[in-house]
Amino acid sequence: MNIQFKRNIQFTKIVKTEGRLREFNFRKLGGVNEGFFTVDVVDDRGNRIMFRMQKEDSQWKIVPQTLPSWISNAEQNFHDLIVESLL
Repeated sequence: MNIQFKRNIQFTKIVKTEGRLREFNFRKLGGVNEGFFTVDVVDDRGNRIMFRMQKEDSQWKIVPQTLPSWISNAEQNFHDLIVESLL
């Protein structure tokens, strides 16, 4: 019997975007979606925004979708946070 353990990676970081501190929650997906992170954050109105990040050529990128500019502009910050968490 072969047992494999996979580490569950989940973390929260505060990121300053457009002059405001916001709490971003990251969760690494396993199984078929191995190369993905889901990220969620609350906007100014209290609505939860969820998006995915995928690893492309050793860089974590936001999967194309319609997102507010304050999220899209912070893509490099998200990449850095994910790389730091995987060390």
